[in-house]
Amino acid sequence: SALSIAQGLGSKIALVDSERGSASKYAGDFAFDTSELMTSFSPEEYIQAINLAVEGGYDVLIIDSLSHAWNDKGGILEIKDAIASQERSENDFTAWRKVTPKHNALVDAMLRAPLHVIATMRTKTEYVVTKDDKGKTHIDRVGLKPVQRDGLEYEFDIVGELDQSNTLTISKTRCKALAHALIPEPNAENPGQILKRWLTEGAPALITADQGKELWGLAKAKGLSVTGLVELINQTIGTAYSNPRELNVAELPRVTEALQALKADAGTEAAS
Repeated sequence: SALSIAQGLGSKIALVDSERGSASKYAGDFAFDTSELMTSFSPEEYIQAINLAVEGGYDVLIIDSLSHAWNDKGGILEIKDAIASQERSENDFTAWRKVTPKHNALVDAMLRAPLHVIATMRTKTEYVVTKDDKGKTHIDRVGLKPVQRDGLEYEFDIVGELDQSNTLTISKTRCKALAHALIPEPNAENPGQILKRWLTEGAPALITADQGKELWGLAKAKGLSVTGLVELINQTIGTAYSNPRELNVAELPRVTEALQALKADAGTEAAS
């Protein structure tokens, strides 16, 4: 489903596979490049894969699955437990204070990447314990919960749950055309093309993929990270963009000129 949707968003697709090579089973149906995470699912491994997709000039990045960065080997929960064990404390507060920045860095890498990101997450059944007016305890099923840190779904523009009949139920969206949508067998047209039109119509034309790659190449030559490039864009044109894909063609010349004016050794300072 993620590969089908990705086809509607762009032609050059990358996939980070933490599901033990499961993506290879679709190699005959879709054109995409894969990076497999085999022994560690640390936030740093995911961030490195995201950066490689950016450097490779991909249009879309699929992360399948983001859940491993939370509860598998090298993931956030394992890092937290290791820190707590070293400190021999029953209070997890200090451990979370140290590990939360690692999780935030992964989220930031996804949000700032100048490409479309589709992330899958495993789910688990969520229950709540309640008591009736007679004091009797009841355990009620309230739905499915993503296997990731609470609240992560709010970082995405679109969130949906895929059931066993391959129907995608949109539960959160910033795209009005997909509000409360039920999408059987999600594909390149729905919601892929719907999302692409939403991102481009009724607004100044955004820079093309080729223009974005050229801009990123110039930024790298000046020593800028993606974060550094976003900061330069916002400082130059007075915007609050979160990634370079939001730049429109009318703004591109000013940003290009600002990049060209940078000294080659000024990148580290500009990106800090």
